[in-house]
Amino acid sequence: MRSTAITLAGQFDLRHLSDAFYDDPYPTFHALREHDPVKRMPDGSVLLTRYADVIAVYKDPKTFSSDKHEEFGPKYGLESALFEHHTTSLVFNDPPLHTRVRRLIAGALTPRHIAAMEAGLVRLVDGLLDAMQLRATRGESVDLIESFAAAIPVEIIGNLLGVPHDERGPLRDWSLAILGALEPALSADQHARGNAAVRDMLAYLEGLVERRTAAPRDPETDVLTRLIQGEVIAANGETEKLLAKELLHNCIFLLNAGHETTTNLIGNGLRCLLDSPAQRQRLMAEPELIKTAIEEFLRIESSNQLGNRITSCETHVGDVPLASRTQVTLCIAAANRDPAQFADPDVLDIARAPNRHVAFGSGIHQCVGMGLGRLEGRVAIGRFLARFPDYRLNGPAVRSRRVRFRGHLALPCALLG
Repeated sequence: MRSTAITLAGQFDLRHLSDAFYDDPYPTFHALREHDPVKRMPDGSVLLTRYADVIAVYKDPKTFSSDKHEEFGPKYGLESALFEHHTTSLVFNDPPLHTRVRRLIAGALTPRHIAAMEAGLVRLVDGLLDAMQLRATRGESVDLIESFAAAIPVEIIGNLLGVPHDERGPLRDWSLAILGALEPALSADQHARGNAAVRDMLAYLEGLVERRTAAPRDPETDVLTRLIQGEVIAANGETEKLLAKELLHNCIFLLNAGHETTTNLIGNGLRCLLDSPAQRQRLMAEPELIKTAIEEFLRIESSNQLGNRITSCETHVGDVPLASRTQVTLCIAAANRDPAQFADPDVLDIARAPNRHVAFGSGIHQCVGMGLGRLEGRVAIGRFLARFPDYRLNGPAVRSRRVRFRGHLALPCALLG
């Protein structure tokens, strides 16, 4: 077994992955963490799999920059829509742009504002559950991704941006195409679909911004109005606003950041409970454990499995020296199963505490919407279990074949009350 793990770690290349890896990446991450925790890739980048190393990089944003111009230029082309989008959005930038955008968004996602969303979220979830129950009474199979997990965040982000309900149809496909283009190995089709999605979404958002500028809403709850109007940053009333391009691309970022990760959290959580019937029974018997259960789903099946940085100077990780401008991939999924941090890391424990996972990142780039994502997960999974305690798969669960985001394309289930 040891020799197999050493071979697995030695041959690993993030740009050339096997079908077995997509099905279950964790044996590979275990092998890397044990035998080559600062793994040098053939392209010169490094992959980090230890929890302590990942945390150290997150906590040092000056040495480990989030700027992606050097990485995305060759990947997308300097004139491409994907390059413009990803080098303008919040997540792939350092201060001061990161600071300005985060402050504007965070002001509409305070704990008070998120708590105020719960009643509407409950209504949304109950409506989806009613529709699924109707189908179940007719003996139909229900796909928990399409009918439930994916439907929730699109509606919530649509509400935050004030997108009219009859205009939300393309949002999910746009998001999937743009995020699909973040894969380490990019196909020609992914490249083309990603660029087309950015262009189409920009065209839509330009019109939406025009309408919202003419008829603004309450900036306390409407994120788009808040971004348009800016933030008062000085006693003399000076207002800080985003440039037109920054505004549009960070609206795209908001949709993407809140859509796929939350879809994956809900889908992965429901799948985890299918695979761990004792934990499912415990959660139904002790519904107050839903908060710690959500944290455990985030840890054991991290929705976002990889992060990226680039060194701004010569440095080192552990005892491995890194040259300036070295691309660094943070393996969130491996860090969240590091036995140095988590006891029995491959075992689902819905009452695990403490649970200091890095599913939402850490440091200045910690997910600005994590409170909302947690609320969506708690309401969705908690109310689903209360309605359908004996749900089961009645067809093949289909994993998305991506390394950066881990989730399902389909979870066909029979819903048994």
